[in-house]
Amino acid sequence: MVFNVAEFYGLSPDNQHSNSLLLRVHLIDKVNILTGNFYTPDSSISRADVSRFCQKYEQDIDHLGGLDLVVVSVGLVGNIAYNEPGSQVSTSTRLMLLDNESRRALKRFYSSAIEVPEASITMGISTLLNASQVILVGWGEHKSSILKEVIEGKADDNVPASLLQLHRNASAAIDLGAAQQLTRLSHPWLVGPCEWTDLLIRRAIVWLCEETGKPILKLTNKDYNQHGLDELLALYRSAYDVNIKIFNDLQRTITGWPGGKPDADDSNRPERAKPYPKRVVVFSPHPDDDVISMGGTLQRLVDQYHEVHVAYQTSGNIAVGDEEVIRYVSLMHNVLERYDVTNNALKQKYVEILRFLKEIKQPGDLDTADVLFVKAQLRREEARSACRFVGVKPENIHFLDLPFYETGKVQKNKLKATDVNIIMEFLKSIEPHQIFAAGDLADPHGTHKICLDGALAAIQELKNEPWIKECRIWMYRGAWAEWEIDHIEMAVPISPEQLRKKRHSILKHQSQMESAPFMGDDERLFWQRAEDRNQTTATLYNNLGLASYEAIEAFVEYKKDLY
Repeated sequence: MVFNVAEFYGLSPDNQHSNSLLLRVHLIDKVNILTGNFYTPDSSISRADVSRFCQKYEQDIDHLGGLDLVVVSVGLVGNIAYNEPGSQVSTSTRLMLLDNESRRALKRFYSSAIEVPEASITMGISTLLNASQVILVGWGEHKSSILKEVIEGKADDNVPASLLQLHRNASAAIDLGAAQQLTRLSHPWLVGPCEWTDLLIRRAIVWLCEETGKPILKLTNKDYNQHGLDELLALYRSAYDVNIKIFNDLQRTITGWPGGKPDADDSNRPERAKPYPKRVVVFSPHPDDDVISMGGTLQRLVDQYHEVHVAYQTSGNIAVGDEEVIRYVSLMHNVLERYDVTNNALKQKYVEILRFLKEIKQPGDLDTADVLFVKAQLRREEARSACRFVGVKPENIHFLDLPFYETGKVQKNKLKATDVNIIMEFLKSIEPHQIFAAGDLADPHGTHKICLDGALAAIQELKNEPWIKECRIWMYRGAWAEWEIDHIEMAVPISPEQLRKKRHSILKHQSQMESAPFMGDDERLFWQRAEDRNQTTATLYNNLGLASYEAIEAFVEYKKDLY
């Protein structure tokens, strides 16, 4: 017997966002469970009958001997099933209005806010706690903050998932990304003895600076002792020795020459001096991630005469609002009326597109092939405009259009050999000395991760090529998160003028401004997110006692020989 823990109210069972549909597709239809043994809330019942139905749902559970095992995920606001913040421990199955934060988190799965459900029929906290065993699941970096509260905070109904601490047999199954803020991983010296690596020492010292409000070189033996870092004093004899080591390590990450400084001693620089100039490939998952995440570095690479190639891995077509297409197709229709009035076939195509978007398309409907084509072309031209602005040559702009992305909906296909082969053939055509790829795995739709997996799979397949052995791979972040300072291996300063230029290059992507469908749960525009993160990184370096810059873009090297 299987009971669905929650279902959105008002959705049909066959809606692509229906929890019961997902359960049927990924579980019920794949194992030996009879259809009649699958119980799920009826989201089509009237409001007047909801209370009676919820009581019956609880009775069905009791009649079958109670729940033996509950597997439930944690939401971004700490909800389990759809027990929103404030849900009491005594609650049973009921109709629950989704709060603004939950609806904002759900918006990334829908093409518009109006499609997001307003309520859900959900098992209550009491129902879940009465199960014999509960497993809480959470995947990805975007869940790491709330999981820290759930697991290490107090049991509090403002974070409903934390109430599972009261259960006699509850456990959590989470991946490394989701676990990264737990104390045992993020600050292990607060839990017990550590195996001190260079990266862990750097993390500990940065944390100590934040705790004391001091720059690195002003930390004392007393600071170390009072904050549980006396082990480091035993290893290095004095605070001074640790301070100098970490200060120098961080100082050496800073470079204004991301492609390597020609004719310079590169023994303490992040990137080697030769060859110069380099052939550089910048992989961009969507047609704007390059300028959002490393626009300043992209400018420097171009200005320092490297042969820079930008490869846009996906079309990004689903992230264009319908109004953008209506505006541009209307423009093309008017141009046609003036210059080629006899082209009836093209005129009819414009009419069909406009009619579909204005009259036929309903919330949740997929776009036609023609609409997706126009949306892809809009993003291509915006990308070309941004590249022109920063000086990338037209012949060095590449659109890979990886097939996994081309579903016309939020849910993408799995990465296949076809995708990897496209990337391999592209890399072989360039034979780069340096590759930049997006390591921004907090991207809520997972496209960044698939694109990174594809690029790394291609690099692995090419590992015996002489040129790939000499190629360095740098991973950037920016739109969704930033590298923590203990991981940063190259920090590229951005001047106020370069930051303004980066902003203008991002603004070339007009379809991704206020009307973009998938902005995530961060209400800032992409240029605002990028500037805030770059300036925050610069401030952190300055607070640690290093040079003061307007902004900094950060990178981590992918050590291909370790994988």
